[in-house]
Amino acid sequence: MKLFKQLLVAPAALGLLAPIAAGATEVNVAGVSDYANVSADAVAVDQVTSITQFSDVYPTDWAYQALSNLIERYGCVAGYPNGTYRGNRAMTRFEAAALLNACLDRVTEVTDELKRLMKEFEKELAIVKGRVDGLEARVGELEATQFSTTTKLKGKVDMVLGGISYGGDDGNAVNHGLGEGDKYVGQDAVTFNYTAQFDLNTSFTGKDLLYTRIKTGNFSKNFYGGDGNGQSDLADLSVGNSNGGTLKVDKIWYQFPIGSSFTAYVGPRIESYYMLGSTPSVYRQILKQFKLGGYYGAYGASTSAGAGLAWRQQKDNFSDPRFTVSTSYNASEGDHSCVRGKSCGGIGTNESSARWLTQIAYGSPQWNISAAYQYAQEGGFKGYGTPSGEKNAYWTGTGYSTTSYDSVNSVALRAWWQPTESGWMPSISAGWGLSSFSSNDDLTGAAGDASSTSQSWFVGLNWKDAFMKGNLLGAAIAQSHFTTQIEGSEYPDDGNYSMELYYQFQVTDNISVTPTIFYLSRPYGQLTGTSDKWGGKGAESFNMFGYLVQTTFRF
Repeated sequence: MKLFKQLLVAPAALGLLAPIAAGATEVNVAGVSDYANVSADAVAVDQVTSITQFSDVYPTDWAYQALSNLIERYGCVAGYPNGTYRGNRAMTRFEAAALLNACLDRVTEVTDELKRLMKEFEKELAIVKGRVDGLEARVGELEATQFSTTTKLKGKVDMVLGGISYGGDDGNAVNHGLGEGDKYVGQDAVTFNYTAQFDLNTSFTGKDLLYTRIKTGNFSKNFYGGDGNGQSDLADLSVGNSNGGTLKVDKIWYQFPIGSSFTAYVGPRIESYYMLGSTPSVYRQILKQFKLGGYYGAYGASTSAGAGLAWRQQKDNFSDPRFTVSTSYNASEGDHSCVRGKSCGGIGTNESSARWLTQIAYGSPQWNISAAYQYAQEGGFKGYGTPSGEKNAYWTGTGYSTTSYDSVNSVALRAWWQPTESGWMPSISAGWGLSSFSSNDDLTGAAGDASSTSQSWFVGLNWKDAFMKGNLLGAAIAQSHFTTQIEGSEYPDDGNYSMELYYQFQVTDNISVTPTIFYLSRPYGQLTGTSDKWGGKGAESFNMFGYLVQTTFRF
């Protein structure tokens, strides 16, 4: 039997390596002769561990890979004492029985080892099986109740408890549409408001996005909206919403890639900054006027019907600097058509109240610089400060004038840098902007066109992991749009400083609490003026101080 134990071949290769002799009595005489010629003291080779130990097996042989797998994986193949395999030699039934028995011995060894391991880890296997069964049940439940196979829902609720105090010569009687003696909104009153936001992110191809944002809130003039002259506008909170508790579609658009470098955007309610190639600021603001490094001028509010295209330079390394170029069009009157007796709106008309914004930027995930230009039609410019909204309000030296503009050209420069690791160095965001207003109305009463110029600037700092991991410290100072030049007038008399300081406690991964204070030195700008400009009804100075605690829940 020693001969047969030295010649072992796996059962799976029997049909491939050599044909079995047709009859039980057939014997390979040459093979028996070979073994007969081997001396009695010849030593058989050990079980082979590599196919290269066979001198007569070559890579060109048709069963080379099968034999190699049997040797390396299963270890049940041996050769003749002289180091040969003799793959073309016929096999007797006795030889087949011997090699089959050898491979079955190996299988038995593996089976016994598996049984031992299964018994040793019986408790652990039972726990794993229970977990798998539980996961299968949960997956089945989720599949049965899932909202959508294409849509993900994210939610956020902000609760704000706080108030505003007013100071200056006379905080009760600056006459800007208020009766003499009327109080400013929210004078020394504490309010408690909320905003709830639900984001629906839908993708049909894995690369596109249909974005729908549903929002509601009960903020009023204390922290949202204003009296029409910019006073409460500068105190707008970034999370503020004044839908009166009614759910409304706040944003809705569709974006999709064009090739590997372009992204297209189109929607009936989309804001221009969603279509930018690069973000102009990394500062996380509390007051809305600090958004985007200054939420006025070129980057002012623009939610309306619009479309845009962004190009991003492709680089192999994600951290390498790259160029981006983007352009977008928004029409404030894009959802309105002509009405009898009234002017037309629509898209692409002179009454669209449209804005065209183009941005060029260069940077990496750690830093970025950008320049933007915007052209706005009459009614299209939106901003914070003075002038604000659709009209310019100026003191002409002899009286107060509210003048409509025909068009606005705005430019904005932005830059930001953030450290690769959190520490004592904060992220820094800075911005500067200029807007030039053209008007057919003359501010001084003389014939001819009139124009004016306003500027703005901003600096914001954020310290990640300040004092404790996960928390955030923020501080910002800015001058929102303030008039620097009026054609034919020597009385721009403007300027308004805004400051905020906050500390965000990250209570859990989904809950944060942010105490904040802010100060507005001259929110009415040039409309504050001196008392003689208002016939004795005005105040020479006026300021606002706000305080709040914002609690945010994300789900």
